Amino acid sequence: MTSDHVVIRGRGAARNPPNRFEILAYHPDPEGVDPEGPAPETQFFKDPSRSLITVNDSPDVGFEASINPYRGCEHGCIYCYARPTHEYLGFSAGLDFETKILVKEDAPELLRRELSSPRWKPQVLAISGVTDPYQPVERRLQLTRRCLAVLAEFRNPVIIITKNHLVTRDLELLGELARHEAAAVYLSVTTLDARLARTMEPRTSHPTRRLAAIEALSRAGVPTGVLVAPVIPGLTDHEMPAIISRAAEGGAQYAGYVLLRLPHAVAPIFEAWLAEHRPARKDKVLNRIRAVRGGRLNDPRFGSRMKGEGIFAEQIKDLFSLACRKAGIGARGPHLSTAAFRRPASAQPSLFE
Repeated sequence: MTSDHVVIRGRGAARNPPNRFEILAYHPDPEGVDPEGPAPETQFFKDPSRSLITVNDSPDVGFEASINPYRGCEHGCIYCYARPTHEYLGFSAGLDFETKILVKEDAPELLRRELSSPRWKPQVLAISGVTDPYQPVERRLQLTRRCLAVLAEFRNPVIIITKNHLVTRDLELLGELARHEAAAVYLSVTTLDARLARTMEPRTSHPTRRLAAIEALSRAGVPTGVLVAPVIPGLTDHEMPAIISRAAEGGAQYAGYVLLRLPHAVAPIFEAWLAEHRPARKDKVLNRIRAVRGGRLNDPRFGSRMKGEGIFAEQIKDLFSLACRKAGIGARGPHLSTAAFRRPASAQPSLFE
């Protein structure tokens, strides 16, 4: 193994690239990394945030408000566009992002307080717009489940995006919300190739498990869709028809896709992953990405950052449309309603609060 190629078992990134906000950076000796040794343990830290709901005004995102019980994600998806958010915390977008997780222990209580406020205008909340709400630690901490319980009590509509089968644990809460047209779930499926998934998104659920989650949610009456995300030109784009077809067979009613985004440190992290795991395809993939990103590896402009531009982006768009038609699946998501929203008597603030 050369000094340029390092793999850490069970992790997506093998390094911590420098934080763009920091002057000093630690550069470990690659020769000191034992590829057969144990993967770095995940560390969990308390997030002191005193508010939970965040609002965005991006025209590219299908929701305005979201909640994120966790910051950082142990799933370790090598391409994750959220990796640079860890740099705001003083960490790296690389290995730190998947091994140093901030936990909002008070998330359910904060959510209850914000929904109880007369300032809250009922609207769809997304869980999660940044990191996966069903990453492995959720099995133990149940922060997402407890937030769902609060949403069910208030009947506030929610849309969930996840790569983890664990979402099926909360079928009863999602089913209760769905009865009020207040819940929808999208399973994100990048590839059906299990070997590729294991290196590219190492701690997510197996692709067949995600398809099984779609089936379980659909049977429970929860509006369910598949999100082919990200679509990686030259690597996974050809799988789009098969992914949509398999999801539709399992009961998915809706589909969407997002083109690969490589902001800031994600680009070199992804390049290093290609060099190690798909060296023969590296140049083709990078060239295709540049072709849909105006000659660069990332295009942050609204209007093009999610879908790209140029001939290859048009081909992907047409492939998606054709796959949806053949599968009989809708490209638009379900309508979620705020009509049933309520503030339980126990949640009403007193005159002295």
